[in-house]
Amino acid sequence: MLPSLPARGAAPAPLRQWLRHPPLLLTLPGACRCRSPTRRLHRPGALREWHPISLGAKVVDEVVRRSGGSGEHVEDVIVGCVSQVGAQAGNIGRNIVMASGLPETVPGTAVDRQCGSSQQAIHFAAQAVMSGTMDVTIAAGVEHMTGVPIGANVADAVAAGHGVPSSDEIKEKYGAALEARGQKFFSQFEGAEIVAEKFNLSREDLDSFAVKSHERAVNATENGYFDREILPLEGLDKEGNTITHSKDEGIRPGTNMEGLAKLKDLKGMNSKGKLKGIVTAGTSSQICDGASAILIANEAGLKKMGVKPRAKIIGLSVAAADPVMMLSGPIPATQNMLERMDMKIDDFDLYEVNEAFAPVPLAWAQAVGADKEKLNVNGGAMALGHPLGGTGCKLMTTLLHELGRCGDKLGSQVRILYSLLPKSVLVWLSCCAVAGHLRGRRHCERDGHRAVRFGRGRSSLIRT
Repeated sequence: MLPSLPARGAAPAPLRQWLRHPPLLLTLPGACRCRSPTRRLHRPGALREWHPISLGAKVVDEVVRRSGGSGEHVEDVIVGCVSQVGAQAGNIGRNIVMASGLPETVPGTAVDRQCGSSQQAIHFAAQAVMSGTMDVTIAAGVEHMTGVPIGANVADAVAAGHGVPSSDEIKEKYGAALEARGQKFFSQFEGAEIVAEKFNLSREDLDSFAVKSHERAVNATENGYFDREILPLEGLDKEGNTITHSKDEGIRPGTNMEGLAKLKDLKGMNSKGKLKGIVTAGTSSQICDGASAILIANEAGLKKMGVKPRAKIIGLSVAAADPVMMLSGPIPATQNMLERMDMKIDDFDLYEVNEAFAPVPLAWAQAVGADKEKLNVNGGAMALGHPLGGTGCKLMTTLLHELGRCGDKLGSQVRILYSLLPKSVLVWLSCCAVAGHLRGRRHCERDGHRAVRFGRGRSSLIRT
């Protein structure tokens, strides 16, 4: 029986014991994780004619191909997707399996934990192989926001007279707090404003972070940092001609403070000028189409597949937060994980925090004491896009490739999850820590407290 994750405040010895066991993540030199390029929504995008099932099947097939193993060993495919209606309804996880090259005997399921859906898919896949009930799993995510717009599952149901995802109990519990903010429903936009207020973030702080997001994304694209993680797909240009789509479309070279300063704030726009805020379209994530997938296995699964591990998940955390402020969840999730693992934020080389809105990663970095130079080093969702249910695996893919490219050791990914209007009560945040390594290299870096050691296709965290 595999040992469970140590409780908060547990001694390092149980942590080391747990770390001797999988989940082991991603395989082979080509890296057994991939994503589609993202497609910008507010113009004719290259992926506009793709069906989300087909898009998901492509990345699932590619992750198996890159592993060098056989799909017959995959025991479950867990797919994150937010707007599970229309083309994305009817268990898109199973539909992706049926559209893929996997045997029809492979099951599949869909997960909706809102914008953290595919990170939750990673959690479920990891927990399955940790428990030993499965040996090989695929975590994936997809969202085709061209065909199934954000909030379509709620809007379509309301239009059909099927009710709203709210209840009298929720209204009674949170109605006064919402009214105090001039809201009838939980709002991610108002939540971003509340976070900015709480952490004393200015309009200039947000705009500056957005500029950096685009600059970093431009640099990463021009230098080919995304090439290994992106699966080129056939797409269409603006005129409808067939092209090979291999780069994220949302990046805006030349984004600057002067241009962002001209944008109207969303709060003012939504209130028709009655209220004023600091969050704009330029400091919000871009909606887009995209899919991503990761292969997760334990040691028995690696032997079955005949492949080598590329990284190991060493910590998982999920936290809930005030649904009115909504976007502060990354902070307690990270703090819980660090406490549970007896680690410090400085122990990590890189951080990926979804740029749902600029205040989210900025507040997170301030609260946990993170070095912003390690944060979203290749840009984030303000530049690269946020394909809702596909973003969790997408961020993990980017994090792991960057850890490998730079030879870094530890990375942390946190995802803010929010519900669509009308909002549901709970807001979740997932946090996941991974130890990455380059196959065939042995390296040990000490910080006076612990070391991360790599060799023989394994990675472990040890005290020094």
